[in-house]
Amino acid sequence: MQDERDSVPGVPQMSDTPIAPTAKTATQQPSGDGGLLREIAARADITRLPGRIRSAIEAHDKRSEMLVRLLQLLVVAVFGVLYALSPKTDAGTAFSPVPYVLAAYGVFTVAGLAWTMRGNVPNFGVYVMTFVDMGLLMALIWSFHIQYQQPASFYLKAPTLLYIFIFIALRALRFQARFVIAAGLAAILGWTTMVAYAMVVDPDDMMVTRDYVTYLTTNSVLIGAEFDKIITIASVTVILAFAVRRGRMLLIEAVSEQVAARELSRFFDPEVAGRIREAETSIAPGQGAKRHAAILNVDVRGFTTLAAGLDPSDAVQLLSEYQERLVPIIQRHGGTIDKFMGDGIMATFGAGMESETFAAEALRATDDIIAAADAWAASGEAPHGFDPKGINLAIACGEIVFGAVGSGDRLEFTVIGRAVNLSAKLEKYNKDLGSRALATSDLVELARQQGYVLPAPVRKLTVDVPGTEAATEIAVLH
Repeated sequence: MQDERDSVPGVPQMSDTPIAPTAKTATQQPSGDGGLLREIAARADITRLPGRIRSAIEAHDKRSEMLVRLLQLLVVAVFGVLYALSPKTDAGTAFSPVPYVLAAYGVFTVAGLAWTMRGNVPNFGVYVMTFVDMGLLMALIWSFHIQYQQPASFYLKAPTLLYIFIFIALRALRFQARFVIAAGLAAILGWTTMVAYAMVVDPDDMMVTRDYVTYLTTNSVLIGAEFDKIITIASVTVILAFAVRRGRMLLIEAVSEQVAARELSRFFDPEVAGRIREAETSIAPGQGAKRHAAILNVDVRGFTTLAAGLDPSDAVQLLSEYQERLVPIIQRHGGTIDKFMGDGIMATFGAGMESETFAAEALRATDDIIAAADAWAASGEAPHGFDPKGINLAIACGEIVFGAVGSGDRLEFTVIGRAVNLSAKLEKYNKDLGSRALATSDLVELARQQGYVLPAPVRKLTVDVPGTEAATEIAVLH
């Protein structure tokens, strides 16, 4: 077991290679005169990100496309209700294409939803659906002059035009500006075609006027008014596209940070990770708090000699299995893994978060670890040459300081105090006594006051533990 000063509190030793580049890592400030647009394009390009981050973003895109389809079904339902409630021309005897357009739109929307549920829809598929959606809306608006038996210019005054903005806004749910722009272009192209059709459908009467009152009170076409509509559609599209572009960058950064945080959280104890997440201000070096806590040290007797004779991968696999068996036990009893030191584990009870039963929980964890080691040995599943009964433990308690140390860019949570050193020295003393688990007598007494019941009488000794300054009264637990 290596000296505790050589280890990193809370995090295993590793290289400086980043685990997963975040959006900031993958999208450095562009050089030269790229400007804002180049930076935006670079930061929104997910092809520069690791595969697992791309997969997370693609999964988000799939959910967003499903949401678009579901909302479009709602739009179909609203259209259907409005049509059912609206007065019909000639008591409903005039031909109306509206039900057929709504039916086609509903079928197309359901087909799009089914396509999305089967897998990610490629970009060309989204473009096709966007143009078809807008085309069906235009067909619906166009049909109004037939239903109400009016000149074609009649549909240009239909308030259903406002639904165009709903369709453009729906595309914003994908957080990709390209689809917003596609929806805007489809709307502009569609409305321009509708205006042109209304003007040329009757060669003898182009229906064009320059008088605003005439435009409002008749079926005449005012070019300026239609141009205003197109400008409005284009403006909303551009503004929304820029907003979505910025949102896309935030989405990529958020997903990247989330994936990185999820990976990094595997290197921190859950209690420490929670403390970092819930901190109201940035954690700074030098912040600390005094606690009364218990310190548990676990080690495997003879592991260094055993590992020297094993293949490196087998040694690491054994170490991993040993930790997988013990760590959940420690955490189940409220312990926090402070550090891994080769085959050694250092855990704290009541350090990161105050506890009224830290001593009792430390002893319960010790009993369960010994029981788990015995069960492992009895199962015959332990690797050849490894005896799980060689797992040794020691616990000490007292006042410790728990806090952050390091520099502004590299912080670690650690514990400092006499109990920390005493626990480490006491664990090594198991070899001298031939014991498996030791604790200081004051910890055992405190644990009893906290509700712990000793499973069997313990032997108490007053010993001079190597590396300590004074004699210590200890209890042999196992």
